[in-house]
Amino acid sequence: MSNSQKHRQGLSRRAFLINSAGACGAFVFWSSGLSATTTPGMVAIIQFGADGKKTGKVMVPKVVKSDAEWQKQLSEISYEVSRKAGTERPFTGELLNVHDHGLFRCICCDTAVFSSDTKFESGTGWPSFWQPIARENVVETTDRSLGMERTEVSCRLCDAHLGHVFDDGPPPTGLRYCMNSVTMRFVKRA
Repeated sequence: MSNSQKHRQGLSRRAFLINSAGACGAFVFWSSGLSATTTPGMVAIIQFGADGKKTGKVMVPKVVKSDAEWQKQLSEISYEVSRKAGTERPFTGELLNVHDHGLFRCICCDTAVFSSDTKFESGTGWPSFWQPIARENVVETTDRSLGMERTEVSCRLCDAHLGHVFDDGPPPTGLRYCMNSVTMRFVKRA
């Protein structure tokens, strides 16, 4: 084999490797669900005014803080539950018996996550809702901790653990969003 043939063969191997790496990268990008219009670190949420009415969908930067920053901002129990996926003891939460009209907002970033319009008495010891205020404002993921499979509910904007959703709720959804009081604050409607 001549030197020029070896050189062309080396280039074709190099080109093959580069093209393969590019194809793999494109596949990973495509399969991750990202698009060219998605800005890394940005999320779409629905905002709500003090009157509880939807003001619109917005793209905002994801809230990311260090553990030290979260610990400074939150009470010890709110930090443990919202940032470390803990659970408050049943029947101890301040929001369990709140029956006023208003919004339940994430304790970490103030995103509206539930409305009093969907709150119901489940008898479980935690505030329960039959749906979130906007599907865009929460994320549901599989939680396999504690030797069981549940669906965890988190805030889309800051990833705060809020609680879990179960399929034993009332109509019209049949769902029970079982939330921790310490992960939310209640804002009475204006």
